[in-house]
Amino acid sequence: MILTATVLVGLIAALVATKQRASHIFIAATTLLLVGGELDTQTVLSHVTNSGIVTLVLLLLAAIVLERTALLSFLAKHIAHSKYLPNLLKMGALSAIASSMLNNTAVVASMMRAVMKSQLHAPQRLLIPLSYFSILGGTLTLIGTSTNLVVSGLVSAQGGPSIAVFDFLPIGAALVVGCGAVVVVVSRWLPQHTTAESLESQYFIEAAVAPSSPLVGKTVIKNGLRALDGLFLAEIVRGDTLISPVKPDDVIQSRDKLLFCGDVRRVHQITAFPGLTTFNKGDLPATNLREVLVSPESILIGKTLKQVGFRARFDAAVIGLSREGKTVSGKLGNNPIQSGDKLMLAVGPDFERRQNISRNFFLLSDHKTFQPLSVVQNTAAIGGFLVAIAAGALGIMSLIESLTLYLVLMVGSKVADSSQLRRRFPFELLTILVCALSLASAVQSSGLATSVTQVFLAQINGLPTVAVLFGLILLTVLLTETMTNTAAAALMVPIALSIADGLQLNAMPWVMAVAYGASACFISPFGYQTNLMVMSAGEYRPADFIRVGWPVTLMYIAIVTALIPIVFPFHSV
Repeated sequence: MILTATVLVGLIAALVATKQRASHIFIAATTLLLVGGELDTQTVLSHVTNSGIVTLVLLLLAAIVLERTALLSFLAKHIAHSKYLPNLLKMGALSAIASSMLNNTAVVASMMRAVMKSQLHAPQRLLIPLSYFSILGGTLTLIGTSTNLVVSGLVSAQGGPSIAVFDFLPIGAALVVGCGAVVVVVSRWLPQHTTAESLESQYFIEAAVAPSSPLVGKTVIKNGLRALDGLFLAEIVRGDTLISPVKPDDVIQSRDKLLFCGDVRRVHQITAFPGLTTFNKGDLPATNLREVLVSPESILIGKTLKQVGFRARFDAAVIGLSREGKTVSGKLGNNPIQSGDKLMLAVGPDFERRQNISRNFFLLSDHKTFQPLSVVQNTAAIGGFLVAIAAGALGIMSLIESLTLYLVLMVGSKVADSSQLRRRFPFELLTILVCALSLASAVQSSGLATSVTQVFLAQINGLPTVAVLFGLILLTVLLTETMTNTAAAALMVPIALSIADGLQLNAMPWVMAVAYGASACFISPFGYQTNLMVMSAGEYRPADFIRVGWPVTLMYIAIVTALIPIVFPFHSV
């Protein structure tokens, strides 16, 4: 029990205090329990076939199929309105409805492009609300967000109550309306200036000085490097030394890396200097640029451009990197890529034909990376998904059976690409879930759950049940804001079930408290991937999320605390 408790505390601390991937932390914790004898291999392997986890994986794969359809593009085209409030309400309603059935990351990525190219309203006034409405829409159904599916799988594995597809709908609808109204009110606190015209100016552009360049041995001012239109020489990388700020009398040396800050569309001024080349890829024209956002599923995350062989893999070169609305200095090739980074790419002719583009990037432009589906294929993909969900909801067959049949038919009819499904298989999420179930088993078998529950019940003795429920929701929300929604759900489900068992109450209210609490990420841009996406695209600061997020969070907690006892009574009827 002591080892399990130590590992659990260490797990929480690592998730909160480090930037390591959650999957790596969960693997390390599970390994320690295996070595320490608190877990056995058979228990870990048994969780791989858990029905809740299998259902989640199938739904995520089905969502990949739907991303290829015209559905998201159709929704994105219908959010524009000349007046701000109708535009905000249309966008909020459509993104919430779409997120109730589709992966909200894909919903935000699709609508984000429409928001950013619109000349009617400043993107910064719409992007955070887009993320918030997609999060709220995910609370409408079991399949609306991976958080709900994670909770369902964990509860099912521990013998808890089964959760139906539309059990979330009553409270979810109240959240969309109530919190959506708050979003509309606080949207006036968002930055007012537009970013659409400056998207391509928030980068450092790296240029290398060849040994034969006539720039070598002359000062910055003599070389005319201070007289560029729209570009400014901000830094010089010389070996392992970073020279910043650059002075007019600094002398250029052979093999220096010059970092210019400014409008990348004016990069031709740099390449006009003899012996000065951008990104060392002379065969990629600097006039053929693409701005992309790094996907949370990207294989680039945590690695440098050199480590992944970026040019060979994508037929593109990075000429600019922007992170959290700020330019990233230093040598571009030595900066590990993070989820949500914006990259400015100079692309070759093969870029848009590469099959790995959609997994690694969201294109902040209208260029397609695959052939659009025909009308018949669109109808089959969208209609087939709705039929599969309806079959599961009505009990005609299980969701596992209906979704498996759907995916087989989509692959067999060439609507879905099997290689794309294989590449985007959610291995990291699967790893977290299997490890979380294994940790829950160790907590139960070691006696830690019993001990913690006894201490907890002694402390809350005499408190109203609603107060205990509020405490559980608040704790889950705090964990979600400081780590990730999936990790918070995985840690809190065993506690929720133990509370219900200790108080001899219906488990459903406590389970749903964790599910809703783990979806409430409005204050931190780092706890939920859609927040991270819009933060980078809209060049927000963390303070922008705090300013508009706390009223939404307060309303969210109030609605969930008030409605859970009504929709899911503490005592079985």
